[in-house]
Amino acid sequence: MFLFFLHYLCATMDYKRYTITSALPYANGPLHIGHIAGAYLPGDIYVRYLRMRGRDVVYVCGSDEHGAAITLRAKKEGITPQEIVDKYHALIKNTFERFGIAFDIYHRTTAPIHHETSQGFFTVLNDKGEFIEKSTAQFYDEEYQQFLADRYITGKCPICGNERAYGDQCENCGSSLNPTDLINPVSILSGKTPVLRETRHWYLPLDKYQPWLEEWLEGKKGIWKNNVYGQCSSWLKDGLQPRSMTRDLDWGVDVPLPDAPGKKLYVWMDAPIGYISATKQWAIDNGKDWELYWKEQPDPADNSRLIHFIGKDNIVFHCIIFPAILHTHGEYLVPDNVPANEFLNLENDKMSTSRNHAVWLHEYLDEFPGQEDVLRYVLTSIMPEAKDGDFTWTDFQARNNNELVKILGNLVNRVVILTQKYFEGVVPEPGDLSADASAMDAFAQIHELTGKIETSLENFRFREAQAEFMNVARVGNKYLTEQEPWIKWKTDPEAVKPILYTSLQIIAQIGILAKPFLPHTAERIFELLNIDGSAFNWDSLQEEGVVAAGHTIYTGEEKKILFEPILGEVIEYQRKKLEKSISHPTKPVFPPMKEAISFDDFQKMDIRVGKILEASRVPKADKLLQFKVDTGIDIRTIVSGVAEHFEPESLIGKQVQVLMNLSPRKIRGVESQGMILYASDSTGKLHLVSPVEEIETGSGVN
Repeated sequence: MFLFFLHYLCATMDYKRYTITSALPYANGPLHIGHIAGAYLPGDIYVRYLRMRGRDVVYVCGSDEHGAAITLRAKKEGITPQEIVDKYHALIKNTFERFGIAFDIYHRTTAPIHHETSQGFFTVLNDKGEFIEKSTAQFYDEEYQQFLADRYITGKCPICGNERAYGDQCENCGSSLNPTDLINPVSILSGKTPVLRETRHWYLPLDKYQPWLEEWLEGKKGIWKNNVYGQCSSWLKDGLQPRSMTRDLDWGVDVPLPDAPGKKLYVWMDAPIGYISATKQWAIDNGKDWELYWKEQPDPADNSRLIHFIGKDNIVFHCIIFPAILHTHGEYLVPDNVPANEFLNLENDKMSTSRNHAVWLHEYLDEFPGQEDVLRYVLTSIMPEAKDGDFTWTDFQARNNNELVKILGNLVNRVVILTQKYFEGVVPEPGDLSADASAMDAFAQIHELTGKIETSLENFRFREAQAEFMNVARVGNKYLTEQEPWIKWKTDPEAVKPILYTSLQIIAQIGILAKPFLPHTAERIFELLNIDGSAFNWDSLQEEGVVAAGHTIYTGEEKKILFEPILGEVIEYQRKKLEKSISHPTKPVFPPMKEAISFDDFQKMDIRVGKILEASRVPKADKLLQFKVDTGIDIRTIVSGVAEHFEPESLIGKQVQVLMNLSPRKIRGVESQGMILYASDSTGKLHLVSPVEEIETGSGVN
């Protein structure tokens, strides 16, 4: 008998165990497909693959239930923060389970074990003298009589001019900010300008750890994804500063010090430690030793491999702040890899929860019952691994109908029906397959593709891996079509036996290979083959005759189809639903009017019409464009965080309004000599503010 698949070498190191995390979602709203494509589907595919390889894996996640986002949602809905997190934790957990994300535990950061764990981290660092305790002036809302967390403050970004930047980050250009960096800051609570008041906090001196972080990151060069390594390098190049690890809040983990009443841990001191507290709870529930998965072992070969699956907006926290905390603590492993994904857009527009411009996962599961794997397949096909991806309902329909139905489903359906028709569902004896050149060629191709799938999965290239998986189905279809068993049956039934035997082995191999990508489909394939799919792992791909001759496959009267075509009216309904949700939105929310200024203050601004002569992207800065602008009195360099809104070539020759007398500022090593003015609509999209008709360059704007 023929041995189908030879052993192939894995190019990566085989680790003792694996600790896999996916970003903790905020428990302040439901999940949308952008979340899934960013941090959860890639983690799930990888974990399912590792388990098939027999690796010791723990996959943890949970709801992030602290921070300003929770309290803001509570204020919006008029209920308590606890009611908010209880509501959305339950919804998120249930949605993950329905979709089939295979966490070992989905925990929550309001659990007592998490409070104890995160407070323990703070205590260890405090006892070691790592924190800098100091009083600083922070924003205070006099009407609400409370200090404002970073996310309670909005204002104009000093980097890109976005009018709706938050106190900790501008979501338009991605720059990390401090609240006092904002131009014209406004309290989200009262809509008024906050005042500065003194308050005491505990700071982690990230600048102290910069040499270690630089050395550690240098070891990841060429190994980590370029977008991850580049963003971290930019942060380090700009120089790290101490960052407060405490906040003045009434919701969160208490700072465990007697002289810190009313102080809570900063969410990025608290949230990633949720991975550890979740592992602790999992270990308690399953009789495991959690320290094996998080702490350095006496023999480095016994260490676990720590991998974080996240979106790009969390890179700095998982690659700089959290590793610094773990390293400073002194006992913990730091991440071996952080394969962060970019963002997923929807119908060529940014996913936006505020505009309801999203495909909500729980709604998809309700409206497409039994089609979890269709969405898994489509999202993996467009996964934003190296650049932003785009989901469209037209592409969703096309990938289902043209690939899942016509290629994968068609192959499995034809083989099962032909076996039922010609051999009453009994797997035929193949004879001497080694003499069958066509069968040997098909098996050789599948062997080669299987090796490519393994290499891609080991290196976090999930789009590539799934594409090769679908190529296995193409090999099976090509073999079956060329062999024409329906024609040979008329003249030589014996010749059909090796054809269907070979085809059944191919779809069995497809069932095994489908387990990481399409787990529900894999189960249905095994049901059709009438075999126990749980018994097969990655090594089964090397086994002889997965479906043994003489075995009886499914012969029931119920017609079982892997995938059904999706009709145009279904897609049209989804398009109209999306259009309706954003074409009749609530009243657009714009920042409140700023404080009145005098005419003399306005007169101080020198705004002139300039012309863009050159435009290019700033290296290693995805959000920034660099311009050469003729201002009428000179040619100057200006940097703007608008790369997501404009292609640089489209701006050359455009007239713009330039704030001339803004103090120069270095941005990513380039001195910016002024600011180009843009208009920001209610969605956050930027537009050039140009004269209706071209006028002389250098003309004043009054």
